[in-house]
Amino acid sequence: MNHEALAREMRELREQVPGITDTAVAAADGMLIAADTADMIDPESLAAIAAAGLGIARRATAVTGRGAFRQTVTYGSQGLAAFYAVGDTALMIVLGDEGIDLERLHEQTRPALGRIGSILTGTGPDPLAGTPAEPGPPAAAPDALVGAVTDTATEGV
Repeated sequence: MNHEALAREMRELREQVPGITDTAVAAADGMLIAADTADMIDPESLAAIAAAGLGIARRATAVTGRGAFRQTVTYGSQGLAAFYAVGDTALMIVLGDEGIDLERLHEQTRPALGRIGSILTGTGPDPLAGTPAEPGPPAAAPDALVGAVTDTATEGV
């Protein structure tokens, strides 16, 4: 997995959509893959809660005959949390403030999800090299991934 490309996708989404405050990518089982979050947010807990919600949302779309789960949004008094499926094995969490433009968020997130899915699976073109991705060494332990992406994603902030 290309950690720099993943961090760049998360960072670019924040730059494209004013109001995004935090982002994270997690495996469908709740294991944190990458986070670009404020210190007050525990990214591991966020990933676990998001995965639990993903399971419920997937079940709800199946039971109601609405097809495959794509996204859900939860609103709070100080903003929103959007949860997006990244294929069948991962999800992206986007937190936003009260002024976020939800339509712009969805519009900008759709292509990013495809690129993130390719980064996670190592398929398709390597976004940094512009050439097809080559199989690399086994993925690092989840804690190493979080540190690598968090450090990269917060540089210059």
